Amino acid sequence: MPELPEVEHVKRGLEPKVTGEVITGVTFSDKVHIGKEAGKETIIKGIDLESFRERVIGSRFKSIDRRSKYLIFTLENEFGEQFIISHLGMSGAYFVVDTIDDIGIPNYINHWHVELELQSGKKLIYSDIRRFGEMRLAKHLEDAAQIMAIAPEPFEEGSEDYFIRQLKQKKWQQKKIKEAVMNHSVISGCGNIYACEGLHTAAINPHRLVKDMTEDEQRRLFKALVASLEEGIRYGGSSISSYRNVEGESGQMQTRFKIYGRQTCGTCGREVEKAVIAGRNTHYCTHCQK
Repeated sequence: MPELPEVEHVKRGLEPKVTGEVITGVTFSDKVHIGKEAGKETIIKGIDLESFRERVIGSRFKSIDRRSKYLIFTLENEFGEQFIISHLGMSGAYFVVDTIDDIGIPNYINHWHVELELQSGKKLIYSDIRRFGEMRLAKHLEDAAQIMAIAPEPFEEGSEDYFIRQLKQKKWQQKKIKEAVMNHSVISGCGNIYACEGLHTAAINPHRLVKDMTEDEQRRLFKALVASLEEGIRYGGSSISSYRNVEGESGQMQTRFKIYGRQTCGTCGREVEKAVIAGRNTHYCTHCQK
């Protein structure tokens, strides 16, 4: 699943290509139509397809922002602003192309689901192999519960103290620290990959209970998580399976992992242990992480 660094690179790729463009048409794939007709929320959530089409056609992309793992497209038209809030799910990707075939990656060509026609003649395509991603329309961001529940951006001043306050809450005290840091109400944008890497950097075992950690350990962990996220951004994100940026390129962060997906620890060379925590595969070193 794309995490904060991957979504940040999608945002950076889209901004110069889409900002200022006007939406002149909207087309949905057969899979989206079939899903909606069957009563499923396939990609387009919380609104029927015709209403979505009517509300966005004629709107201009004012800005593109990222909040944790969500992309926020601010649209404006004669009636004011509205927002498309998009999550990439497990395998979602955006491309700006002349035609769908220009994407150049067969899986993404075969699994396109939303095409926004732009005034310039370009098309903004959303593809999603597994169809776990979503696009939602909101008149006000305050109405989007999934956005309002997110912790401050980890790079913002004060976010470390927010992290510590969250971990002191009773609901987290009996939880394993790995589960806590994957929750975006505790630290935003940190999913399974960067949680594993950050815990390894901080030398903290993912099975440790929050209540058994000192505040110094928690602060050390926060700094390690932020460093892992920043490194992920610096190296273009992680392409473990299907992640691609707007140019169709893979990230390179996976070549720098010290623990995630490895057979041996990148620090000490010992065998990597594996466990499932909060439903996610967890990689750690019992020698390096206590």
